[in-house]
Amino acid sequence: MARKYFGTDGIRGTANKGAVSPNTVMRLALAAGEVFRRGNHRHRVVIGKDTRLSGYMLEPALTAGFTAMGMDVMLVGPMPTPAVAMLTRSLRADVGVMISASHNPYLDNGIKLFGPDGYKLSDVQEEEIESLMDTEGLELAEGTKLGRATRLEDAPGRYIEFVKQTFPKHLRLDGQKIVVDCAHGAAYRVAPTVFHELGADVVPVATQPDGTNINRDCGATNPTVISEQVVAHGAHLGIALDGDADRLILVDEHGQVLDGDQVMALIASTWQVAGRLRGGGVVATVMSNLGFEKYLGGIGLELIRTAVGDRNVVDYMRTHDHNVGGEQSGHIILNDFSTTGDGLIAALQVLAAVIEREKPISEVCHLFEPLPQILRNVRYDGGAPLDAPAVREAITTAEARISDSGRVLIRPSGTEPLIRVMAEGDDGALVDEVVDHIVEAIERVAVS
Repeated sequence: MARKYFGTDGIRGTANKGAVSPNTVMRLALAAGEVFRRGNHRHRVVIGKDTRLSGYMLEPALTAGFTAMGMDVMLVGPMPTPAVAMLTRSLRADVGVMISASHNPYLDNGIKLFGPDGYKLSDVQEEEIESLMDTEGLELAEGTKLGRATRLEDAPGRYIEFVKQTFPKHLRLDGQKIVVDCAHGAAYRVAPTVFHELGADVVPVATQPDGTNINRDCGATNPTVISEQVVAHGAHLGIALDGDADRLILVDEHGQVLDGDQVMALIASTWQVAGRLRGGGVVATVMSNLGFEKYLGGIGLELIRTAVGDRNVVDYMRTHDHNVGGEQSGHIILNDFSTTGDGLIAALQVLAAVIEREKPISEVCHLFEPLPQILRNVRYDGGAPLDAPAVREAITTAEARISDSGRVLIRPSGTEPLIRVMAEGDDGALVDEVVDHIVEAIERVAVS
């Protein structure tokens, strides 16, 4: 069915408009309450958020909807998305809610929902909620059975201890200087604390959110700042998170960026040697580099590709019993520990490998040379540019030119009005040419 509200990762859009307006978000809470209000027990909801200004508007709207359905709300304030997932399961809540637009600019916001098992909702569950959002006459709670809202004051401490427990007990971070870029986002308090308490010398970056600076010139989507800071401070590595801290990008001691493919390669190969890797490979998306795929093949592992979106990766991992997966963009899913991507947990697994091998991260985490890969985003205002004959012809021509040495991938973003054009192959100049050709064709249609 066509979706009105939900995209590839919950609901996302411009705050205070459309699907992310207070009235729509309250209807979302009412509908979710109807779906998850099962049984006669006292129902619970965990609500977290990142640091966007609009979180102050959306949090009470959600609270109003859930309490109207007779569900008690536990507010945890600014917390990473994986923390909300963990707390939902740990506290035996019926629903978990994260208010965040992840890596998007501050003017956007969104809602991610988790079931009582801590996993993001399935398509079926989202469709059920969506079908109820515009329905009149949902059964509200009687006046004597309204829900209550309280703040869970120890939520940060619970999550910090949970993350620390994923680090090998016999190791410490003593002697490691680490730059931690929190993107002025949800992890601005907990992330530096985790690494400090494990012994590291922490240089915090982008830890002063003001409601409007989340992801601005910092974080996993803009690692230039952390690269400069790592070199300037003589740090051993840099850890860059996005706005809700479910994404991780690393920077080595030379300031070189290491993406999610390199992180997954390191963790998978380390766990393979230790006998911990399940499933015989790594689950990633169609965006992962061919160089990564060739590396895994060389050590006897398989790269299984899914559609873009960490939820698709998680679904495959759960169904086929894999424990390492993620996205090139930095969502690293290690379901031995977490039900969703967790930048802090992934970083600790990398640090464990670095310390045990007693080598710099540039040697430990640079396991393959990526093939030349170009990704360009084309913004459009409406319509369906990919259906235009000129665009289809351009894509077909590009695929034919690069088919022997690489691939072309075109997809609309599920979270923004963008078309993502990606190509990769052995010949970098050819990759540039085919991407330019497709982008030009889309732009002509998009602006006409």
